[in-house]
Amino acid sequence: MADVNRGNRPLSPHLSIYRPQLTSITSILTRITGNALLFAALLIVWWFLAAATSPEYFAVADGVITSLIGDLVMALSLWGLWYHTLAGIRHLIWDNALGLDLPTAEKLGWAVVIGSVLLTILTLVVIA
Repeated sequence: MADVNRGNRPLSPHLSIYRPQLTSITSILTRITGNALLFAALLIVWWFLAAATSPEYFAVADGVITSLIGDLVMALSLWGLWYHTLAGIRHLIWDNALGLDLPTAEKLGWAVVIGSVLLTILTLVVIA
């Protein structure tokens, strides 16, 4: 039977009035970094394949990856790797029913964000 009051029901909150929370932002960033890491892995595989193909082709691939844009992409990929790793550890903590209360979840979110930036800087200093 048709619901005659269907048009009178309130709509769920829309994105225009929704205030993003740290936990929702970190969740979205985890998904984005996971997908971006696939792109970075493909770039590295391309670099290895170019090295196996010919010196000329490797020079082209190496020129792209070691250019200013390539360095930026690799640095952001490194941040994405650290971020995704720390977010995965946070999810493992949650899987053990720990840190599920809001204050602890906020602290874990900030730990992932700050930790990923610090680990990225540390890694860049070590490899540079």
